[in-house]
Amino acid sequence: MPPQTPAHHRDGRFHNAVPRPPTSLWKGLKLMFSVMFAKPPGTTPGNVLPVRPLTRADLEAAPDRSLYRLGHSTVLLKLRGRYWLTDPVFSQRASPVQWMGPARFHAPPMAIDDLPTIAGVILSHNHYDHLDRAAVLQLNSKVERFIAPLGVGDQLVAWGIPADKVVQRDWWQSIDVEGLHLTATPAQHFSGRGLGDSDRTLWVSWVIRDDDVRVFFSGDSGYFDGFKAIGDAFGPFDVTLMETGAYDARWAHVHMQPEQTLQAHLDLRGRWLMPIHNGTFDLAMHPWQEPFERIVALAGQHGVPIATPCMGERLDLTSPHPGDPWWRAVD
Repeated sequence: MPPQTPAHHRDGRFHNAVPRPPTSLWKGLKLMFSVMFAKPPGTTPGNVLPVRPLTRADLEAAPDRSLYRLGHSTVLLKLRGRYWLTDPVFSQRASPVQWMGPARFHAPPMAIDDLPTIAGVILSHNHYDHLDRAAVLQLNSKVERFIAPLGVGDQLVAWGIPADKVVQRDWWQSIDVEGLHLTATPAQHFSGRGLGDSDRTLWVSWVIRDDDVRVFFSGDSGYFDGFKAIGDAFGPFDVTLMETGAYDARWAHVHMQPEQTLQAHLDLRGRWLMPIHNGTFDLAMHPWQEPFERIVALAGQHGVPIATPCMGERLDLTSPHPGDPWWRAVD
């Protein structure tokens, strides 16, 4: 931790700008049980999802300012001739153990061993569907730096990542790497990987600026006025990578409904919206295709350009394309 304690860190825990509604342990356990064991039909696909396999040659041949969605919130960016990876999750399950918990709908388009040298891994928070310990350890040998929220970097060091490869940032703090400018910005969420570490580490969104190209990576967040503050400070954004999935009215304070995702994109002064946090894990009670259908419909109603590349498909950040509704071909 830095010497000066941030204002949103009190009593050993981090806090949102807008406090989360209080809940009891019993309610939390009931909710967890329903999400894990009382699923309605349709929350997982019945057939294999389309994935475009990626090779090192594909990446090397791609122009700068290319983006590839690898699954859930894992995105590979090629900027300034280097590669950047957000919230890398490559394991079969988003879980502390690999024999239970949400299983992947699809394999990653590219294995970790086939990835090129990664200039930086950009982390939003420490939940299992965003911070995959096995992936982090496997990536270590080919990653130059891990850029993390406060406290998450300490977790990486405890796992064996060299401290000199770890950079930690608070809300509104930045780092410049080889001409790329990254700023950790607020989010409305929470953290924890067990029963005793709730909110001990920070959660953030990220602003990624490559000269005149600006990308916003939401991480996980409920809707709040912070999106407008970020848009006022750093917008407009060429592409916003926005959480759209694993939502439920019971946890709307920490995960946006699609209508809120669209409003957050507008608050950010985004141009193209690319929905993430969907299509890989079964983390809620809605049909797995629903996030795509709802956000595409909303974007159409409001005249917002939306990009829905399938996993492994290249997206040009300077000239995005809508992509095909690939999820409709999957039962």
